[in-house]
Amino acid sequence: MPKNPFDTLSRRHFLAGSVALISSSAMAQETSDEAQQAFDPLRPPPEPEPSVQRNISAFRAKSWRPYFDNLRNGAILVDIDSRALHYWSEDERVYKLFPSSVPLSDDLTRRGRTKVVRKVEGPGWAPTPNMRKRNPEWPAFIPPGPDNPLGTHALYLGWKYYRIHGTHDTRKIGRKSSNGCIGLYNEHIADLFSLTKVGTQVLLI
Repeated sequence: MPKNPFDTLSRRHFLAGSVALISSSAMAQETSDEAQQAFDPLRPPPEPEPSVQRNISAFRAKSWRPYFDNLRNGAILVDIDSRALHYWSEDERVYKLFPSSVPLSDDLTRRGRTKVVRKVEGPGWAPTPNMRKRNPEWPAFIPPGPDNPLGTHALYLGWKYYRIHGTHDTRKIGRKSSNGCIGLYNEHIADLFSLTKVGTQVLLI
């Protein structure tokens, strides 16, 4: 019985497709490995988080009244669980809701009331003494710029070492990824920076 030419053609297409698929997978893996090696050790990618069921209503507008007695100097509410930052102006004309990064673990998380005590555009960054103990290879100081973990702007809080700041590493927003600070996209921290003042109330819940 003569050989069916379509069988040979199909077999060739299958083999060619398999080789292309394997080649693509290998290239993708190689690219992924290179990307992993290219990460700055001072700004590692966020750790994978377990899959959890999320409710979109968790990220929603809030009223300031359950949290503050007044809006003198404006108010910032950081909701650690929903990973969101809320801002109200003193005259209530401005309300902002931003996604944020939050601390990696409960022992790094601080909740309670404080206020903005200092505002810096183009902040420099120095690791805390505890960070230096854990990572002695880290530099003592990083000047303003694209390698700075504080991004383009920083609001310093009344608690030592705690800040609300930007980040150049946008993968961290919406994740548990910080050593205690609250991070925003650079465009969002610039917006918040322009609205707040020294003395703005801050509550982390």
